[in-house]
This record gives sequence, C-alpha cells and structure tokens, in this order.
Amino acid sequence: MKTSIETERLILRELLLSDVDGMFEMDSNPNVHRFVGKKPLTHIDESLDQIKKIQEQYKKNGIGRWAVILKETNEFIGWSGIKLISNEINNHQNFYEIGYRFIEKHWGKGYATEAGKAFITYAFNEMKVEALYAYADEGNENSRKILEKLGLRYINSFEYEEELEVWYELKNPNIY
Repeated sequence: MKTSIETERLILRELLLSDVDGMFEMDSNPNVHRFVGKKPLTHIDESLDQIKKIQEQYKKNGIGRWAVILKETNEFIGWSGIKLISNEINNHQNFYEIGYRFIEKHWGKGYATEAGKAFITYAFNEMKVEALYAYADEGNENSRKILEKLGLRYINSFEYEEELEVWYELKNPNIY
C-alpha cells in the first residue's frame, strides 16, 4: 500500500494520532454532521478512537480513509479515501466505497473532487478494484454534485438507518 498520494494542492496520507485536533474540529461541528447521522462528537477522545479504528482498517483491509493535508499550510483539512464496507448496504456487501468529509471552512474549494479523483485513480490502477460505490443522504445536494463530478452515476434511492439515501456507482474502465 502507498503511504501517500500528492495532488496539485493536497497531500493524502494515512491518518495519524496527531490529526486528532483537526478530526475533532471537523466532527464536533453540527453542520458537518447534518447529513451524516446528526450526531456531532462532544469529546476529543471520540476522535482519537475514530483514528485508531481507521488505523485498524489499514492493517486489516489494506485501505481506509486518509487524512487530507493542504500542501500550502501543512494543515489537516479533512479526510477522504476508499473504505472496504463489509456489512450489507443496498444489497451490496464487501464493496469499496469512496467518501470524504472536510472541516467546514474548507468546503466549496474543490478539495473533495481533487482528492476523490486521486483515490479513484489509485483504486482502479493500483488496487485493481472492479467498481467504486458511494451513498449519500438524498438531500445532500453538495455531496451528490461531487460524486457526479467524479464520474459516479446515480443508480437508485434506498432507505438506510431510517434515512432516504442515494446510491452511486463507478465501474473500473480498465476492466469493463
């Protein structure tokens, strides 16, 4: 597994325990959690636990969400990346999902799209996955626009954890 990926403005790398302050800033913001469970974190130890769980995913699955670092300032601005989902969602199981989450002051600057493109290239060319999937709250127009910019296409709507979600897919062009 690669240890980092660089884009024009970003460094994408595995999450470190030292990212805890940025993770907590992001995940304690109710606006960030508006479309992801509406449960902002209330204590920094919760962020530390999340990082440790993601680090376990690296060991177990060889992949997981990575920190997104702004090259210009070396600042943690969020996470993005590929995650192996082993539980069943929308009749899919053991699939690779692309996702992202950013600190609010970094929204609308194209970072999710820039990081997402790099992870799609990595997933298809290095990991050789057959397809990437993503799902979002049906009302999360901004996330849906990002998924569409990344080339994922809408497949269907479904209910998950008592919320209406939308399902997206992108097949590996090197295989299909």
